[in-house]
Amino acid sequence: MGILYIVPTPVGNMEDMTLRAIRILKEADVVLAEDTRTSGILLKHFDIKNHLISHHKFNEHGTAAGIVERLKAGQTVALISDAGTPGISDPGFYLAREASRAGITVETLPGATACIPAVVSSGLPCDRFCFEGFLPQKKGRQTQLESLKAEPRTMVFYESPYRLLKTLKQFAETFGEDRQVSVSREISKLHEEHVRGTLSEVIAHFESTEPRGEIVIVLAGKENLKHKSKNPKDIEI
Repeated sequence: MGILYIVPTPVGNMEDMTLRAIRILKEADVVLAEDTRTSGILLKHFDIKNHLISHHKFNEHGTAAGIVERLKAGQTVALISDAGTPGISDPGFYLAREASRAGITVETLPGATACIPAVVSSGLPCDRFCFEGFLPQKKGRQTQLESLKAEPRTMVFYESPYRLLKTLKQFAETFGEDRQVSVSREISKLHEEHVRGTLSEVIAHFESTEPRGEIVIVLAGKENLKHKSKNPKDIEI
């Protein structure tokens, strides 16, 4: 039996790539990539000359069986996504499950992900939090928000910059405009930024400043409302 390695890749700064991740990618018989063009740039940067196979959310159900057969035959397979840890709002769960069911060893390397730096930098309690990923764009969206109204833990969401304002306004309607929030963008990149304040303050900021880049929203839970900034009238960037 081979081994399936789940390998995190940088969400921004190339220096966030671990030495172990580089070694695994060099030693693997095949590397599965969400986008071979994007991953090709990463591998070239680290002088990794390996065979790339496309594996993404649109084809993973069709390719998983063949990959499992490769693993059964003794090949080492490494799975990467465009950025961060596969399986966290990226392809990876299905293949990991199918490999595990076939008795194949699945090893996940620790490494880059956008949600942890965002929640730790938010200034909101991070001893307990829930990761919600991307909200449904249409069906089930409001139902999911309503189910979180009484959530006491800090909540973490991923969002597109194009939908950020819409989402923040829906949060204000559901949780109240005084709820504390932190919006992190471009984690680990040159223009990394954290905008903190009440929902109404952060909405006003992004109405005057167009949001760009990869977005993580960290929202205070119901019991976290007492954790306000020292001067809540001043938005913090």
